[in-house]
Amino acid sequence: MNSSLMLRRFFCFNSKTTAVAATSSTSSKKKPLVFLGSPQVSSTVLDALFEASKAPNSLFEVAAIVTQPPARRDRGKKLMPSPVAEFALDKGFPSDLIFTPERAGEDTFLSNLRALQPELCITAAYGNILPTKFLNIPPLGTVNIHPSLLPLYRGAAPVQRALQDGAKETGVSLAFTVRALDAGPVIAYKTLEVDDQIKAPDLLALLFSEGSKLLIHELPSILDGSARLKAQPQDDSKVTLAPKISVEESWLSFDQEASVLHNKVSPLFLFPVKYECVVITCNFFRFVHLQGGQGHGLK
Repeated sequence: MNSSLMLRRFFCFNSKTTAVAATSSTSSKKKPLVFLGSPQVSSTVLDALFEASKAPNSLFEVAAIVTQPPARRDRGKKLMPSPVAEFALDKGFPSDLIFTPERAGEDTFLSNLRALQPELCITAAYGNILPTKFLNIPPLGTVNIHPSLLPLYRGAAPVQRALQDGAKETGVSLAFTVRALDAGPVIAYKTLEVDDQIKAPDLLALLFSEGSKLLIHELPSILDGSARLKAQPQDDSKVTLAPKISVEESWLSFDQEASVLHNKVSPLFLFPVKYECVVITCNFFRFVHLQGGQGHGLK
């Protein structure tokens, strides 16, 4: 087998282990659900799913977790699992059921996913494109928690762009995943007012917390298929995009109004740093991250 196609995990397991796990999962009366997420905020959603699955009348179980591969982090550049993987392992979730493919379209990964026979997949800031052959696996579809009021702010940086625009309200949407970016039918949404002093990390955490509650509330209809009937298509005429924030956008001009500068700085707080400095050039200054951690929405 070509090594590039091998399933990447935290430890080495053979296919027999996966087959046994799949048999155990499918033998349960509960519907197997697969969760996909990577950063710390995704752990909020996973924790809500873990707790809900413990209820005596629960209709589902978390059969597997898919997350980004281990990456080198912090000053020592030690290879570390994603925050979601760390959280799951701390909760005692089986390490052989944590999948970390480089791409969600890898044949070996998809083969192992099919063996689990998931009824539903849930995504929350997974950070990887899902191809059609992935989306075709769960019969109930894939549902995404997106931190904006779709069709507004489709893309990788919805929270940052909302703050940048000085939005007075935003929200979180629960939508079916389709091949087009964040374009699937919306099952439900929750609207929130935006405090003008809130920073991107706090708003992101708040939206995923509310999104977790929304997901648990809507799961029964998703699992019985009725959510497909009530989900509303998005109005493409109202679409706005939220691409990643570029490094060039960290430049600030003293000629701009204070409110504009405030709205440009607030999104940048999503990127944790050990320390930073300000470079001043004529009428401009920018934040320079001299040493940073994992961030989202900046390229």
